[in-house]
Parts: sequence; structure tokens; C-alpha cells
Amino acid sequence: MPRVLVFGAYIIFFWVGENGEPVHVHVAEKKPSENATKIWLTSSGGCLLAHNRNILELISLNHGYICDKWREVFHGDISFYC
Repeated sequence: MPRVLVFGAYIIFFWVGENGEPVHVHVAEKKPSENATKIWLTSSGGCLLAHNRNILELISLNHGYICDKWREVFHGDISFYC
């Protein structure tokens, strides 16, 4: 997989064989992986998260724990984005 950039332990790369898709990159720790984060680049110079299977799954599986820790740090104040 062609590496585009390296940032600490993270590599930003293209996954070969995705011709025809809009421009995007994958981000993984240390080496390319099928479950790497996928980020679409926008025509305005920004980017959008397409998916992040590993991290989003980890956060979802620990939803209750994270909310409990939030309450500890912010003294019971909690609200949700949606």
C-alpha cells in the first residue's frame, strides 16, 4: 500500500485497487490494515470521516464506562450531541 504520510506511529496511505472511488486516504497505526480509518477529502480542502471501524466499535462497546468517567470528571453534568 502506497504510504502518503507518516505521523508518529500513524501512517496515511492509499489502499490499492480502489480506482473509481472519490479521493480518500486510510489511516492506521504502524502498518496498513483492512479495518483502517477511511477519510474522504472534500473539494473545499476539508475532509470527512468515512468510517473508523476499530475505534468507533471500541467507543460503542465502552459507552457506559465513558459516560461514567465523564460524570466523574465533570461532576455529574452530561448531555449528548444527539
